[in-house]
Amino acid sequence: MLLSIAVYCALGAFAGILAGLLGVGGGIVIVPMLVFAFGWQGFPPETIMLLALGTSMSSIMFTSVSSSLAHGRNGNVAWGVAKGITPGILVGTFCGSFVAAQIPARYLQIFFVCFLFFVVSQMLSGKKPKPSRQIPGFAGLSAAGGIIGVVSSLVGIGGGTLSVPFLLWHNVEMRKAIGTSAAIGFPIALAGSLGYIVNGIGAAHRPDYSFGYVYLPALFGLVAVSMFTAPIGARIAQTLPVPQLKKCFAVLLIVVGVRMLYKALF
Repeated sequence: MLLSIAVYCALGAFAGILAGLLGVGGGIVIVPMLVFAFGWQGFPPETIMLLALGTSMSSIMFTSVSSSLAHGRNGNVAWGVAKGITPGILVGTFCGSFVAAQIPARYLQIFFVCFLFFVVSQMLSGKKPKPSRQIPGFAGLSAAGGIIGVVSSLVGIGGGTLSVPFLLWHNVEMRKAIGTSAAIGFPIALAGSLGYIVNGIGAAHRPDYSFGYVYLPALFGLVAVSMFTAPIGARIAQTLPVPQLKKCFAVLLIVVGVRMLYKALF
């Protein structure tokens, strides 16, 4: 148990830095790493993906608070946008967790890998928005929030891989898009965690120390470290060339995605 918690702490340190640096909440890395770790611990295959998604969502509740506060102190959070998109986020994420609970684990993994490759394509495309494109009104933000929430719950992320491109496409400056995405991560993680807990209560084949589809030892290890490393990532984001860092991150996602796809298919 001590060895596994140490592994989760190391993963939390990495995820926290990514949360602050790239506004991705860390979930895009946490989920595949948890899948590998849970498999290493011998958890039942039919529960591994759901446990990884639920635990990832719960951990992001903490990293998003730490990261968004750090970005807020730097003036890099558009709080009005975050407030407007939250209702759609809450509804979409909560409902999406119920959908995920009904999908066979193998197909859920394949969907996650497809999403990883979508993220990579967005990071490497370098598309620029039209200069006249502006943030939509409440209805548009709610609809966008619902879509971001559903997808986020299916892949266990804080939404940054969708919300950052959405904000950039509407001409929000890069650093403010990252900071706002970190703030949006909290309602996503809150609704998603609740959904995975509700769906997992009473479910068969869950390991000891799990609360619904949240594995508490992994959550403890992730949170204990990531809350301290997320502000470090936010500070780094103020000085390093974020677009170039995103391209390096895209290479990592390709490696992770290929590995997960292989395990899902064979």
